[in-house]
Parts: sequence; structure tokens; C-alpha cells
Amino acid sequence: MFEVIIGLEVHVQLNTKSKLFCSCATSFGEKPNTNVCPTCLGLPGALPVLNKEAVHKAIMLGTALKSKINQKSIFNRKNYFYPDLPNGYQISQFEVPVVGLGELVIDFEDGTQKTIGVTRAHLENDAGKNIHAGAVSHVDLNRAGTPLLEIVSEPDMRSANEAVLYLKKLHSIVRYLGISDANMQEGSFRCDVNVSIRPKGDTKLYTRCEIKNMNSFKFIEKAIAYEVNRQIEAWEDGVYEQEVVQETRLFDPEKGETRSMRGKEDAADYRYFPDPDLRPLIITDEMIEQFSKIPELPDEKKERLVKTYGLKEYDASVITSSLEMAHFFEAMLEENISGKNAVTWLTVELLGRLGSTSLLDSPVQAKTLATIVKRIEDNTISGKAAKEVLDELMQNPTQEVDAVIEKLGLKQVSDDGAILAIIDEVLASNTDKVAEYKAGKDKLLAFFVGQTMKASRGSANPAKVNELLLQRLA
Repeated sequence: MFEVIIGLEVHVQLNTKSKLFCSCATSFGEKPNTNVCPTCLGLPGALPVLNKEAVHKAIMLGTALKSKINQKSIFNRKNYFYPDLPNGYQISQFEVPVVGLGELVIDFEDGTQKTIGVTRAHLENDAGKNIHAGAVSHVDLNRAGTPLLEIVSEPDMRSANEAVLYLKKLHSIVRYLGISDANMQEGSFRCDVNVSIRPKGDTKLYTRCEIKNMNSFKFIEKAIAYEVNRQIEAWEDGVYEQEVVQETRLFDPEKGETRSMRGKEDAADYRYFPDPDLRPLIITDEMIEQFSKIPELPDEKKERLVKTYGLKEYDASVITSSLEMAHFFEAMLEENISGKNAVTWLTVELLGRLGSTSLLDSPVQAKTLATIVKRIEDNTISGKAAKEVLDELMQNPTQEVDAVIEKLGLKQVSDDGAILAIIDEVLASNTDKVAEYKAGKDKLLAFFVGQTMKASRGSANPAKVNELLLQRLA
């Protein structure tokens, strides 16, 4: 039996308006090589100037991860040569990062938790982007110089599931803080996954392989599963030392496998040395006081929703798992509806209909969904009718809820006289079953309820139907 050891290096692109060491814009999707200047092109004589907004955002993340903020940190040159790195080196932090030791708590479905250590988070400038088209490659340097926070975990994760939970929690925290859009498709939140194995009970750390530039939770899980299986097979076949070497690997999502990219460098290979163009970064007490005042984070929001609205822990975890979901839910609650009903209609009914569509693109907005719930709670419509209203609004979202109820004839009948008239017809048509009920076959009540609801075309108030049927059958 083997134990899996996983450590993660997450690169978060900060949403500053300009790059880390120059004033070029960081906007995504511009014409290639237009957001560039002598500094981010690495031209001789161009000097870097640190973007203070990136430092502020680093302090916010450090606070969220309960980390030590190093009030003096140093920028280094990390030397390596690729077409998308015009300087021939990356400006990063090595010996002393801006954010030191911290932690992140992950939540399992059974309600248990695990604390994952965070080694550090350091500022660095991003490289550009290589674009390969057949035998031709192009380099777009618009991304070169954009500010990154690299968050490095301790090797504390023991499964692909734990790694994905860690990433999702970190992604959520970054979005709650508002320091990055964390758009994985655009590369604003990407991850290098370090994987190794060891026999259970062993404490030694064996050779790790790094799977580079992952930007999909699903593919990260698949890549880890493949890599773990590859290393275990090599160990069991007696070729571990030959097959598992310290290297960088890429994941092929079409084949579902990792493959070797290049040998993995050690720190010495990068020839780190302090950047002579940048003075040490000094963070004052005033800066820490100002930027450690961060918004409510997922865990705090979850705790508040449980206490204030009586939500189950799991439901609160689902609601707070994304910033968009939390905002949508709280906008629903502004309409004075039950928190439990709001959870059901958001997470089951609306999300079920949206499928893979983002909540941001939902045709039905929070106030509209809350109005549907309110009409259930004030007995205007039944739960079944409410689903019909939601279906109609998904197709034609410009309509008002009450107008749809009227148009579809779904308004619930609560008038005793009207319901009793229907009940009397049902009972008169089923005298044999009435006799059986009175003889002790109590389960037939459900039959009478169903027949009454059917005869009313679902418009009768179910609670009233039950109450009046019991009176008639007494």
C-alpha cells in the first residue's frame, strides 16, 4: 500500500490595472504584443518600478490565510531562458517572500475538516504566452509582466480529492477578497501539481514530479490519478528509479495522461540573486493595519448563515462555495423569505435548470426567484405550480411572476366552499373507497387528496384539501 504526497503551487494573476513593474495595461484579449513597453520587453536600460497595489493585495491574501506578513522582503532574479520571457530572467521572491507561513482549512462532505499548511506566497511577474500552430510558433508578450501571487502549499494533501478541495477553497477566497477574477480559462488562476508516493508508514519524501500549468479542477483530478498510478506501477515493476525522475510533466486531456516536458530544475539551476534594480520591499505597520481589513470570507459567511438562518452546515457550504452564489442567495433573502426555502430553490431548482450555464448568466434573477418562493409561502401557488412558473420564466424572463401565475391559471384556491364542492364530487364518485377508508384503511386518504388535486388542476391548497377531507370523512 502506498501513500500519496501532493503539494501545490498556485499562480494567481492579480487584477491590478497595470503590470507589476511598469505601467502597461493588464487587460485580457487585446491584439498580440500591444500592451508592451521597454520594461516588460526586457530592453536594455529599462528599469522596473514596483506596483504598490499588488503589494496591498498580497497583504490581503496573507491576512486571509492567517499568514505572517514579512515587513521586509526581497526581489530576486530567477534566471531561465524561454521565448516568452524577454528579460531572460523572472523577477520573483526567493529567500524572503512577502507572505510567510499560513494555513487553509478544507471541508469534507461528511462535515470533517483538515488544515493544509501554506509555506509562502510571493510576488513575481508573469511570462508571456507561446502560441503553437503546427510547425510555427508565435510569442504574445501582452501577459509578460502581469503581477502574480504564487501560493505554495506544504505537501500535506494525500489525495486528488483533497487537492481539488484546497484549490476550490483558495479560488473562493481569492474571489471573495476581490484581488483577482481567478478566471481559469484565461489563466488567471492556474496550478503546478507536485506528486510523489511512498510506502505507507514511511516518512521519507521520494522523487516528485511536477505537472505544469493546470487550469481545470477536473483535469487536475485526472492528472493526479494518472500520475499516482504511473508511479505505483513503476515501483511495483522495480523500475521506480529509472521511470520516476525529478521532472516537469504536461497533462494531455485528450489522452488522459501526463508526459515528460523537461528535467525539473533545482533552486541552484536558477541562479537566484537579489535584483540590483529593486530595493527591498518595506511594508509599514500602517499598511498592514489598512489592508488586513478584509471582506467576510467563505468560512465566516457560512457560520453566519447557519446561525442567522438556520441552514444546515452542508447547505451553507454549497451557498458560500462561490462569490456569485453567495451574492445571489443574500439578494434573495432581502425579499424576506425563508432561508431554507431559498436554498432549495436556488441550489436544486434554478441550478438544476441552468446546468452548465453560469449563475451570472441566469435569465431568472435573485429578486424574481425570491418572489416565486414568496408566492409559495403566502399560499398563492403550490410548490408544483411554482416549478411551472420558473420554467416559463426561464424561457421568457421579462415577465412578472404574478402575471405568469395569472396567465397559466396557477393561483391556488383556498376558499373552503370551492374546495368542499370538489371534495364532495370526488367522494361521491368513489363510494367504495370511502367505505374502505371508514373501515380502517387510512392510507386511502392520500388517494382522495390526489383525486381532489387532480380535479382542481392543482389549484387547490393542499393543506386545505387535507383538512377538509378529514372533516368530510370523519
